[in-house]
Amino acid sequence: MPSIQTREINAAHRLENVRYAIRDLAAVAEQVTRQGHTVLPLNVGDPNIFDFQTPPHLVEAVYKAMRDNKNGYAPSAGVTEALDAIRDEAERQGIRSVQDVFVTSGVSEAVDICLTALLNPGEQILTPSPDYPLYSAVLSRLGIPITTYDLNEHDAWQPDLIDIQRKITSRTRAIVLINPNNPTGAVCSRRMLEQLAEFARRHNLVVFADEIYNKLILDDHGHISLAAVAPDLPVVTFGGLSKNYVAPGWRIGWASVSGDRAAVKPYIEGIHRLLRARLCANHPEQYAIKAALEGPQDHLKEVCDKLRARRDLTMQWANSTPHVSCVSPRGAFYAFPRLEIPEADDVFVKELCLQKHVLVVHGSGFGQKPGTRHFRIVFLPDEQTLAKAYRSISEFIALRYA
Repeated sequence: MPSIQTREINAAHRLENVRYAIRDLAAVAEQVTRQGHTVLPLNVGDPNIFDFQTPPHLVEAVYKAMRDNKNGYAPSAGVTEALDAIRDEAERQGIRSVQDVFVTSGVSEAVDICLTALLNPGEQILTPSPDYPLYSAVLSRLGIPITTYDLNEHDAWQPDLIDIQRKITSRTRAIVLINPNNPTGAVCSRRMLEQLAEFARRHNLVVFADEIYNKLILDDHGHISLAAVAPDLPVVTFGGLSKNYVAPGWRIGWASVSGDRAAVKPYIEGIHRLLRARLCANHPEQYAIKAALEGPQDHLKEVCDKLRARRDLTMQWANSTPHVSCVSPRGAFYAFPRLEIPEADDVFVKELCLQKHVLVVHGSGFGQKPGTRHFRIVFLPDEQTLAKAYRSISEFIALRYA
């Protein structure tokens, strides 16, 4: 029988721009681990690998659901008690025009479904720069060009309204707002939300309001939902259990669609076609949603107190270290220090891991503004661990950029 030459099976071209720097750095960390060193992970926003635990009443709610045999398929949009709890939570946040809610496998799936249901070839959506790389990954998979708007580092990383206005075209369908922001920790002011809403209103845009960190606020000013500021706008607000309720591995997220009922009805129908096609989100874990949103919130004070102290330690280090400066984060658990160095930030991050065994994420992995250099720190570890990491980074900077 003649031999048949095996041909290489290539991946689809649309994947060429799919990057996820947070996880892509794993290869460098594995190299260091193989050499017998312990890597300090300041790259992944997973509170459960540090001194944070899922609230017990959420765990019990899931156990009970499992014991009650809630282990089959759930309704595609989610179980009724979870959907009702999400609606009630939106009401408490001042969102009065909710037209639909649904539960997904983490906010990642909600983003994927909502972008897929909206965008046609040739259209565009504005995403922040720097951004969370999930959005660019989904858009790349859909074949939609990445169009970013700047966050203004000199204005506490608030959206740059002039740049947004410049980027909007007749092909623009939506704008993404991550608030509190990942990777910068910025929190939008009411005035900023009002101005952003006016842009969206004027250009008939959908706003995707990613508010997964909305209860992790580190300063006195609280969080304001964009949908509460602009009840007339079509707004998709994302939330979930991962961050506020310390359960990222459960993969439970949700979205609410608000705005004028007639305007959003066709879009909601499209979303539900996709929800039905993927069957359902994790079933037992959905019973933790009501427990989370309506049960004790005691853990939030402890979590925010820890994060506030660790944010302050991070800022003390950044403000006293040569070649480093940082805008103080007001929410979430990320800082995005700026580097004044002669080489690329991805080189900085790789060499830092190889030499000092501290793993952070390069700013270019978040689509930072061209010509700038940053890196993202996850300040979830305890103060002693953070202080050790910051000493190592300072030593690395001093030796490399003396």
